[in-house]
Amino acid sequence: MLSMYQELVHSIVITKKNRLVDFHPSLQLVGTGRSAFVFRVKSSNKAIKVFFPNSVYIAKEEAEIYQTLKDIHYFPCIYETGANYVVMDYVEGHTLFDCMTNGRVITEAHIKEIDYALSLAANTGLNPSDIHLRNIFITSDNQVKLIDVARYRQKKECKQWSNLKRAYRQFYRKRFFWKKVPSALLNAVAFLYKRGLIPSYRL
Repeated sequence: MLSMYQELVHSIVITKKNRLVDFHPSLQLVGTGRSAFVFRVKSSNKAIKVFFPNSVYIAKEEAEIYQTLKDIHYFPCIYETGANYVVMDYVEGHTLFDCMTNGRVITEAHIKEIDYALSLAANTGLNPSDIHLRNIFITSDNQVKLIDVARYRQKKECKQWSNLKRAYRQFYRKRFFWKKVPSALLNAVAFLYKRGLIPSYRL
């Protein structure tokens, strides 16, 4: 017998070209990433991350990493996993990207708390990687949460978080710097950064 979450996942239709066609009315699409769609189960605090047909192998990897992080409250808990999905806590709040585009101030205390969360993850033997503005949340009660952990077991050193911290202290904290930044500008900076075109800020 299928679980409730399996039935919901089976209602989600994704084409081979990763286009979302249909899903159950009790689901709300809340996010689209490079490898998955994320749905909130309406009237609940659960989310279902459903991976694209060409990325289903990531589901097992991410589920195992979340299991490693289960005692660290900065990361969502998981409740069920399948061949192409993970059921986890729904995180209510704003990503750092949202904060910057909406003018919500990111404080030094937030940066230190993110640092601490990542250090706890590293202490489990993981290598926190692919840390960016869209996978760090400040929740409605001003707590830090991190999501999208599929790359936390990679061996390669990732400098993204250290570069973000440096940019925060070098630019964002300055009195003259905009506290509300156009999303187009942030996306342009990310595009240049990923291609190694920002001197002194290398991947």
